[in-house]
Amino acid sequence: RPAGAAMAEEEQACCVVSVSGPPDAPEPAAGPWSCSGVILSRGPGLVLCQAAVFAPFLRDGPAAWARPRALLPDVLQPGLHLMVLQPPALEAPTAPRDPAERLQQYEARLLALVPCAAFQRALARAFGTAEPWHFGGEEAGEERAALHWFAWLRVSGLDTPGGSWTARTRASCLRKGEGLLACGSPFGALCPDLFLNTLSRGVVSNLSGEGNALILTDARCLPGTEGGGVFLPSPAGPRLVAVIAASFCWKGAEWVGLTLLCSLAAILHSSAGVLGKAGIVVPPLPAQVAAVQAGSGQDPLGWVVLVECGTTWGSGVLLAPRLLLTCRHVVESSSPLRVTLAVSPGRAAAVLKGRVVFATEETSPFDVAVVELEQSVPGLVPPCPADTFLPGTRSLGHCGVIGLAGHPLTPTFSLHPGEEVSVVGFGALGRACGPSVTSGILSAVVAVAGRPVMLQTTCAVHGGSSGGPLVSSRSGRLLGIVASNARDTSVGATYPHLNFCIPITILQSPVARYRRTGDPTAFTTLNWAGEGVRAAWRLQRQPAPFSKL
Repeated sequence: RPAGAAMAEEEQACCVVSVSGPPDAPEPAAGPWSCSGVILSRGPGLVLCQAAVFAPFLRDGPAAWARPRALLPDVLQPGLHLMVLQPPALEAPTAPRDPAERLQQYEARLLALVPCAAFQRALARAFGTAEPWHFGGEEAGEERAALHWFAWLRVSGLDTPGGSWTARTRASCLRKGEGLLACGSPFGALCPDLFLNTLSRGVVSNLSGEGNALILTDARCLPGTEGGGVFLPSPAGPRLVAVIAASFCWKGAEWVGLTLLCSLAAILHSSAGVLGKAGIVVPPLPAQVAAVQAGSGQDPLGWVVLVECGTTWGSGVLLAPRLLLTCRHVVESSSPLRVTLAVSPGRAAAVLKGRVVFATEETSPFDVAVVELEQSVPGLVPPCPADTFLPGTRSLGHCGVIGLAGHPLTPTFSLHPGEEVSVVGFGALGRACGPSVTSGILSAVVAVAGRPVMLQTTCAVHGGSSGGPLVSSRSGRLLGIVASNARDTSVGATYPHLNFCIPITILQSPVARYRRTGDPTAFTTLNWAGEGVRAAWRLQRQPAPFSKL
């Protein structure tokens, strides 16, 4: 940032919290231990952070997290030293040359550690105990018990005459796919001159609990950002809406690549008694703010469905009131097919029966199945698919479009590498909380003879996403369906931000023919792909990098 430049509002509201024991305390318990924090108020100076940073100093150890009510400072070992680090609001030309010397440091004292009951209930519902979920920073599962605990700090050095509370809003106004901005400090107090108050952009991926107490976002955050703030952009400026609870989520060996957030409104509700006893009056949260609108106005959440066949489940995309596409490997079982509609405006969740009218052969490079529903989906507004050719499409030269032999091609279709895209599907928390939305870009278009046959994206996709729609964030058009992602077979780990989709342009002609004639043989052309197309998808048939979702 140039000298004299003011910080963004998000950065002004965030800080680092550092906790260390007495000088004579044994290592490593002495610390310092650190995390990110949010400055909620400058009149009085008040900081909120994740409580796990205090775990090494609990007199009763991890058992303290099982208590149902707030913990006062006497639950901690004596002699702790609490510091809050923040960059100056304005860097003057005469400021010290060493960035570390320009940081402002304030002593703090703990008011209380407070459990957020609504967040705890939402955690139990969304993650449960049956599946092997792990969260960033936890060791042997001990700190998972602290996920719903938060710490309130009084920082008199932040007191400002006429100081006000940070602009806030309720998480109940959030919608899946809406943009968010996270602010936190990777690695906490380590090299704050480099990492203090780093920004990361993402979208609301999923929501759970009363008033959306639990939020998942695909904004990428690192260890140490726990306790940082997450902001909802609005025409009136950013509004603090949530606090980072965990930076990493793993499901078994699958890196989910999403960040776990707790609603600020839920924390404030659980903290009302503690703050009241401290004489702190919390101004009421506004009911709702107008978010920055983006996208085309189309609603992919209305197209996506949960497809279950025996013990296998995945996603599907509705093309018509009784017609949907999914992946062959989702419906290979001979068990009855169940299709669950996602809740959308004007439509409640419902379960319908369906039958597979066509599935590609195992040898086909295209992992596709076509399902007819026994009942029509009421009020469906079907997706608008991407066109194969668009008059006046700008030439992208050799940007990112790869021919089979490695020669770049000039695209003449409406699938543009670098375009912002979203994936909607029942991966990650799917069956517990409905479809998730993740954002990214179209990283590559693999073409054969000038025709797209594979799309690669950077969206985070997970087991259960197969068959879900890939959508242009700008136009809202349906670009393809998710088929697989990358997997490291040597360690059994998957990489959610490298994944592969079947272009909708491959499917448009047979879908149109089937809708016109009702003859499933319209799709048999998908089994007749030439050697060039088979070569493009060859990894799908080898026990290596592709992982069906």
